[in-house]
Amino acid sequence: MGFQKCLFNLLLLLVLVSCKTEQQAIEKNERIVFIADAHLSDIFGTFQDIDYKGIPNPVTGEYANIRTMGSQLQSTRIFNENYFAFIAALEDISKKGIKIVALPGDFSDDGQPVHLRGLKRILNEYTEKHGMSFFVTTGNHDAVRPFSQDASKIDFLGKDGKEQIITSSRAKLTVEEDELEPIITSDIKNWGYKEMTQEMADFGFFPQKKYFYWETPFSNYAYEDYTYDKALIVAPLDKRTYSIKNTNLFLPDVSYLVEPVKGIWLLAIDANAYVPVEKLSGEKDNPKDFSGVSIGYDNVLLYKSHLIDWVKKVSAQAKEKGKLLIAFSHYPMVDFNDDASTEMKAFFGIHKMQLQRVPVEAVAQSFADAGLQIHFGGHMHINDTGVRTTAQGNTLFNIQTPSLAAYMPSYKILTIHSNEKVEVETVVVGTVPEFSSLFPFYEEEYAYLEQIKSPKIWNKEILEATDYKKFTEWHLEELTRLRFLPEDFPVAFLADIAKLSGKDLLLINKGASEIEKQLLANDLTIQDFETWTGYDMIFDFYRLRNADELAVPDIGSKRLKQYKMVCEQLEKSNNEQLVLWSKIVQKTLQGLPSNHFKIDLKTNKIDRITP
Repeated sequence: MGFQKCLFNLLLLLVLVSCKTEQQAIEKNERIVFIADAHLSDIFGTFQDIDYKGIPNPVTGEYANIRTMGSQLQSTRIFNENYFAFIAALEDISKKGIKIVALPGDFSDDGQPVHLRGLKRILNEYTEKHGMSFFVTTGNHDAVRPFSQDASKIDFLGKDGKEQIITSSRAKLTVEEDELEPIITSDIKNWGYKEMTQEMADFGFFPQKKYFYWETPFSNYAYEDYTYDKALIVAPLDKRTYSIKNTNLFLPDVSYLVEPVKGIWLLAIDANAYVPVEKLSGEKDNPKDFSGVSIGYDNVLLYKSHLIDWVKKVSAQAKEKGKLLIAFSHYPMVDFNDDASTEMKAFFGIHKMQLQRVPVEAVAQSFADAGLQIHFGGHMHINDTGVRTTAQGNTLFNIQTPSLAAYMPSYKILTIHSNEKVEVETVVVGTVPEFSSLFPFYEEEYAYLEQIKSPKIWNKEILEATDYKKFTEWHLEELTRLRFLPEDFPVAFLADIAKLSGKDLLLINKGASEIEKQLLANDLTIQDFETWTGYDMIFDFYRLRNADELAVPDIGSKRLKQYKMVCEQLEKSNNEQLVLWSKIVQKTLQGLPSNHFKIDLKTNKIDRITP
């Protein structure tokens, strides 16, 4: 009896030690970095099938393949300088000693071979030098279609400041007499799943011996029975497919669950849901049989519902085994407009401001009720936090990670204090070595645009940016001027409001008696409102929409108080557009914590951490 009691106590001790060891792994404040929408183009990469090296830098002589500044300022992402920003971010992460880095999609420009090879080279370098582990998931720019297809870019920068076409096929290509001869290379194709995942195989898509666990929505082994060899058997893409309803088509789904360190489960969701066209070609693996995937989770509900069942199973197992489950994917699961989407649709129109990418409420409800609590998304190039609680009492925190290729260039650090308490910090990548090294190229481009008297000429002051953060701010300002204002805003509204002063807007309801008291209470004067116009308010709205709390230092708390006062007056107007605009701005000013905050997963409480 004594022996049995000793044996029982020994076994109990072993169990307690085991539990304590796993708990200590969480208490060590394990950190995970999320870098969304890197959109990496290997500007110094070389094509494997031709000798073209790009064009030489007018100052250094170094060859580069870059896109024009004009094209950058018409796009929601920077094409060139983000190469340096990505490396600067990885350098910063390595100095912090963080070993796990997740990339929630759009890690490449458009899944081109030349850029994927360059990204792989960079990730391998940081893996070998700093012991980092990278985990990627798919975005709409990594596999534009499920299968490889020819592609072209007409806006590379060529000699003498002209645009240079680089294409994988000359088919249907016409060239004007004064244009440069196109460059033909297969390295500019858009790869499909097969080629893209093979190139990025070492970064989560397939199992590795160092992982404690790895599975897919289609694997059938239990956690207790897991072996690396079993994972290898189910890893090939032909064993990871789902059927498209109402067709005979099957597509790959490269979602995976991985345990990179004991106690933490990373759930990489492949939310690319390709929609079949009305009339199918009947050909095998024809990329033209499918539309793109930029809509995101709305189409997941329609075409990839198996993912919800899988998440439900994984969530239950994580809870049962004491694992902390952290999900990441490319697309947002929650309204990313500070719940102003209804007013924005009424004001801008349902097809403007990327409002078609706002997920329906059923997305958050479905994944929250499946057991998901934390999800890191990308796609929108914005900084935001969204929270949804279902009727069943389940809460989902959707954390939108900004892009390094847009204002405000940042990445997120998740610090895990315990299974119930986590902390999220947003790190701005403002200082980037060599970010201005390409400016001499743009000087040549600008000179050419001046010479031909181009109507698309951009503001050369962007080349006076002193750091990368300021460069991205200039990018947003030019993007607003050249694209957003003409495309997004109602013409009549813009004509009415853009040139009005803040004072004019404040006094729009003439004789409002409470204004003087409000000015006094907010330590403001009427003269403060004379220093800005409606255009400034619109641009600051874009800054807030992109960066949320991160934009506050750039705008200033004093100006934000003025906007709040103006909105309170506009809301009393008889003009429906002014009322909608005031509601949109006010909601944008009142978002949840998105810079540095903590989440209690037991109480579902989120709290801002102030410096």
